Amino acid sequence: MTTEEPISLMDIDEDDIKNHILKPNNKGKNVVVPDTKAIPWVEKYRPQSLDDVAAHRDIVDTIDRLTSENRLPHLLLYGPPGTGKTSTILAVARKLYGAQYHNMILELNASDDRGIDVVRQQIQDFASTQSFSFGAKLPVKLVLLDEADAMTKDAQFALRRVIEKYTKSTRFALICNQVNKIIPALQSRCTRFRFAPLEPIHVSERLKHVIKAEGLDVPESGLAALVRLSNGDMRKALNILQSTHMASQQITEEVVYLCTGNPLPKDIEQISFWLLNESFADSFKGISEIKTRKGLALIDIVREVTMFVFKIKMPSEVRVRLIDDLANIEYRLSFGCNDKLQLGSLISTFTRARTALVAAAAR
Repeated sequence: MTTEEPISLMDIDEDDIKNHILKPNNKGKNVVVPDTKAIPWVEKYRPQSLDDVAAHRDIVDTIDRLTSENRLPHLLLYGPPGTGKTSTILAVARKLYGAQYHNMILELNASDDRGIDVVRQQIQDFASTQSFSFGAKLPVKLVLLDEADAMTKDAQFALRRVIEKYTKSTRFALICNQVNKIIPALQSRCTRFRFAPLEPIHVSERLKHVIKAEGLDVPESGLAALVRLSNGDMRKALNILQSTHMASQQITEEVVYLCTGNPLPKDIEQISFWLLNESFADSFKGISEIKTRKGLALIDIVREVTMFVFKIKMPSEVRVRLIDDLANIEYRLSFGCNDKLQLGSLISTFTRARTALVAAAAR
């Protein structure tokens, strides 16, 4: 009877040890190294301090002063998208906590589940634990609720009680687009600041900073188109700039409008000329052709034509009726009504306006 010899560790092939122990098994996994070029410019150029925030200096200076004096209240920041609400609060948090930023802030946004259970568990657990400032300027923690207007009413009522209970240790910052969706009980517990759409000069200055940093070729006409299409939304302006840069090396006015699918000003002038001068059949044919050829949406045409109507000279009663009719057409288009029927309605509206203009001139 033979006995098996015990296998010692020395008998195992050293190559097997290297292959199975020392080397991690990355089979089926690609190790991706982050590329700074792939970062969206919205995040890459997000203001890191309160001094970098593009506009609303009165609001920013007030919050900065309250922060410096350790008198920061609960905040409710509201206004349209892309106006610097989230960037302002994040800059405040960096100023308050420095290196401890991630430990002292709880950030929740619309992608998270924020029903009543989250308020009772996650937010309450964070607010109730003792904070250690580690040299931070303010020994309280910060709960940031982005897009708070998406919270359910029950969650908002529960949050009201949490805010009352943990005011000594925690500050709450609520951010929303529509303040009327925040219950009055929450509004009364916060200091409210309204962030209006950015002025064109502020959007232009920030875009020039990004253009210089990225080394882009943007003529004045292209920059003006970016500012106009952004409508005071800095996030939208940066997204348009980045997407246009991917499509073309030179960011001209025409390229900006083509990339966004918006009608060019010269196209709107042509369409407006047809509406004000041509017959129903010719206008319908011309607008349908330009719409198909350039891939324009009728709702965009209606919006741009409305802005054009504000610029041209006509009696106030005719303008009022025309704007009201255009608003009704846009409303119907937003519900997915038939494009051809609404195009016919658009031309009919201008036909009536022309008749009214002739009658007004004859008086």
